[in-house]
Amino acid sequence: QVQLVESGGGLVQPGGSLRLSCTAPGFASKSCGMAWHRQAAGKQREWIASISVGGSSRYADSVKGRFTISKDERKDTVFLQMNSLKPEDTAMYSCDKSEYYGCPLSFVRGQGTQVTVSS
Repeated sequence: QVQLVESGGGLVQPGGSLRLSCTAPGFASKSCGMAWHRQAAGKQREWIASISVGGSSRYADSVKGRFTISKDERKDTVFLQMNSLKPEDTAMYSCDKSEYYGCPLSFVRGQGTQVTVSS
């Protein structure tokens, strides 16, 4: 199994932006779709974005138009560009394989990266 490593979180003011990164060794060569999730304190884990092998993407309504998922296959890295951040975006963000697009690999979940949106 391969360990996922997320980074890029932090404290940002409402309306600000952050770019998260997820290193997932092997996902590109194994034709994996990848996804981002988040979990706010006291709430269930929520799917927010996925990207397919071919680059197609889909988003949860809560982030559509504000967040963009992308990838750099040469670096086995998946990104989440987050714009127009709101306090309700505060959560621990993590990446994983996409159940929707499919992936033959099994990953070990990373620690996640905390995003806090507050003035």
